[in-house]
Amino acid sequence: MEIAVLFLALFALIVMGAPIAIALAGSSAIFIFLNGSVPPMVVSHRMINGVDSFPLLAVPFFILAGNLMNTSGITERIFSFALSLVGWMRGGLGHVNVGASVIFAGMSGAAVADAGGLGAIEIKAMKDAKYDPEFAVGVTAASSTIGPIIPPSLPMVIYGVVASASIGQLFAAGFIPGLLMAISLMILVAVIARRRNYPRDQNFSFAFLYKSFGRAFLSLMTPVIIVGGILSGAFTPTEAAIAACAYAIFLGLLVYRTLSWKRFIRVSYDTIETTAVVLFVVAAASIFAWVLTSNQVPRTVADFLLTISDRPWVILLLINVILLIVGCFMETVAAITIMVPVLLPVAMAIGVDPVHFGVIMVLNLMLGLLTPPVGMVLYVLARIANIPFERAFVGTVPFLIPLVIVLLLVTYVPAITMWLPTLLYR
Repeated sequence: MEIAVLFLALFALIVMGAPIAIALAGSSAIFIFLNGSVPPMVVSHRMINGVDSFPLLAVPFFILAGNLMNTSGITERIFSFALSLVGWMRGGLGHVNVGASVIFAGMSGAAVADAGGLGAIEIKAMKDAKYDPEFAVGVTAASSTIGPIIPPSLPMVIYGVVASASIGQLFAAGFIPGLLMAISLMILVAVIARRRNYPRDQNFSFAFLYKSFGRAFLSLMTPVIIVGGILSGAFTPTEAAIAACAYAIFLGLLVYRTLSWKRFIRVSYDTIETTAVVLFVVAAASIFAWVLTSNQVPRTVADFLLTISDRPWVILLLINVILLIVGCFMETVAAITIMVPVLLPVAMAIGVDPVHFGVIMVLNLMLGLLTPPVGMVLYVLARIANIPFERAFVGTVPFLIPLVIVLLLVTYVPAITMWLPTLLYR
C-alpha cells in the first residue's frame, strides 16, 4: 500500500508540473513520513550519499568541455571537415550531419549538447540548402543520440556509478554500437535523398578536404586525447574530462582566439547551472531508488518478469519495452538511477553482463529523447528550426526505425558490445 502511495505521489507531482528532482525527492519524503519507521533525516543523508562519488566529478567537466567546444568555434570546424568528407554524396548535408555527430560524440558525451551546439549549425545549413525542415530536424535529432553511446558518455558515467560497473569498459562497449547507429542512419539518409532527389551539396575536392582537415586537425585531436587516454589506461574517465576541458581552453584562448574571458565566464555559469540540475536529479533519484530497494521492489519485479517467461530473449524484450516507455516520460539521469536497481538484477539473472546491459539501457533512453512527451532533444531542435514540436516529431519518426534495429542487434548479439571491452580490459 505504501509503495502505491509512493508512485501515486510521484505521478501527482509530475502532473502538477513539479521538476522531476522535486517529484522524486518529494514522493520519497512522503513515503518515509507515512512509513514512520525511518527518520526523516534519511532523505538528506541518502541524497548526499547519492552524489558522494569520485567518478561523478567527470560530469561537470564533460559538460564544461562540450560548452567550451560550442563556444570556441570547434563545432564549426568539425562541420566543415565533415562536409568535405561526405558532402559529395546525394543528400550530402544529411550525411554530414551524421558524420559530424560521430566526431563530436568523442568530445561532449551528451545528446542535448550535440543538438544545441552542432545541431544549430547543421539545421541552418540544411534550411539554407532548401532541405525540408522536418528532414533536417529528424536527422539532427537522431544523430545527436550517438553522442552518449560513443565514448565519452555522461549517461554511461551515471550508470557506472549506480551499477558499480567499470566506466572504462562501458566507454569501450559503446564504440561499435555508436558506429552501427551512424551507418544505419546514413543508409536511411541515402534512401530518402534518392526518393526526394536531394542534391549533392559539395563536389569532392582533395584541396578542400586537405584545407578543412588542416583547420580542424587540432579539434579532431580532442576525441583522440579523451578516448585514447581512457582506453590506453593513461586517464581515468574523470581525468580525461579534465584533460578535455584544458585542451578546449587551450584551443579557444591561445590557438583559435575565439574564447574571450567574458565568454569563458558565461560558459562557466552555464556549466554550473547544468551540473547543479543533473546532480540534483541524481541525488533525488538516489533516495527514490533506495526506497524501492529497501522495500524489495527490485526483487518483486524480477520475480514477476521471470514468471512470465524463463527465456532470456523474452525477458530482454520486456526490459526493452519497459525502458522505452520509461524513456518517454522520464529524464535520462533519473531513469538510470531509478531503473538500474530494479532491472539490473533481472538482466544478471538471465546471464547479461552489467556492461552489456548498460549499453542497452542508455540506447533505450536515448530513443526517449526523440519521443513525446519529454523529448528533450526534439524541443531544443524544434525551437532552433522554428517549427512546431509536432512537425519535428513527424520528421524524426522514420529515423527511429534504424535506431530500433540497432537496439535489437545490440540486445541480442552481445559480441557487438562486449568484443572491445573484452579485448582491452579482460
